[in-house]
Order: sequence, then structure tokens, then C-alpha cells
Amino acid sequence: MVEVNVAVNDSEPGAGRAGRPRRADARRNEETLLDAAAAVFVASGMEAPIRDIAAKAGVGTATIYRHFPTRADLIIAVYRHQVEACAEAGPALLATSATPHAALERWTNLFVDFLVTKHGLAAALRSDNAQFDALHTYFVDRLVPVCAQLLQAAAAAGEIHADLEAYELMRGIGNLCIGADSDPGYDARRLVALLLAGLRQPR
Repeated sequence: MVEVNVAVNDSEPGAGRAGRPRRADARRNEETLLDAAAAVFVASGMEAPIRDIAAKAGVGTATIYRHFPTRADLIIAVYRHQVEACAEAGPALLATSATPHAALERWTNLFVDFLVTKHGLAAALRSDNAQFDALHTYFVDRLVPVCAQLLQAAAAAGEIHADLEAYELMRGIGNLCIGADSDPGYDARRLVALLLAGLRQPR
């Protein structure tokens, strides 16, 4: 998994009291814990022992339960952390990549990484737990504008066709990633690369 460390919103579950600033090291520690949880969930499934996550993060299980009293709290925090990583990466990649299309390619790689984790969370997200209800809306509201910004920049540079909607592209990438969680030989990243190549304007 490609990791992009971003600060967790202080108003989210497990992030401390809303509006109260936290030290940078506390935020980094929580990000490390969430990255560890995401990796363990992908490798071992949603019911992986909390002690495995604690070991990977280098903390005690009591630390995890202090921040995330229930497994649902941890799942939600992992999901939102992954979404925020993708959202924050878009503008940063536009600022640092050689071209807007290069930024779009790098961002879609991060998005594919997120989708692999999301598929690992799929069973939990389909449960009757009311805490999960708003997550899809949060996902769309945060990531569609970022994808749109990347597409608009690449289209303005004459690198891609200008008639593709961000949500349409994200749905297409999501459909290409479906097989990744059931077939180890399925290369979703290669298929997504072919999809992006098809967007290029002929030169």
C-alpha cells in the first residue's frame, strides 16, 4: 500500500476532543496506528485480532482501545484516514508532478490502493451499523472534487479528452478493482493504466 500521511481531523472519533489542538507527535502516532490497522485489515480481514494491529503499530492494545473503544470506531477512522490521504494528495501531486497527466496517474495509483482497502472493509460497511451510513457520502464529497481538479488540469493542458466526468472515471476505476480482492493474479493497476492511456489526446 502506498502511504500518504495526513493529519486526522481532530473532530473525528478517536481524534481527541473536538476543536482541541493536539501535538504533532500525537497526530503522527495516530496516523501510524491507522496505517497499521489498514494494512492488517487488508492482509488478514476485518476480524483480525486487535493485538496484531497493536504489534504492527508498535503500541499496546490498551492504546488502541483508548482511541477507538469499538472495532466500528477503528474501521470508520481507517476509512476516513484513507479518504483524507487521497484527498490531500491531489493538489500536492499537481504542484509537484511534471505534467497534470502525470499527477492524474499518480493519484489514480493512490486511489487504487484505497479501493483495495475499501474492499477489505466492504462487509463491515454493508452491516446494519448506523455509524457507517454517512461514509459513502463522505467518500464522494471529498474525492470527486479532487479527481475533477486533476481531470480539468490535464484537459486544459491538452493531454486528455475534456468530456469525462470525475465520478464516471472513479466508478470505472472501482469496477476494474473489483477482482483484486478475490484473485491474487488480477492486476487492477495495469487495467487502470490502460484506462488512463485511453483518455490521452492523440498527438
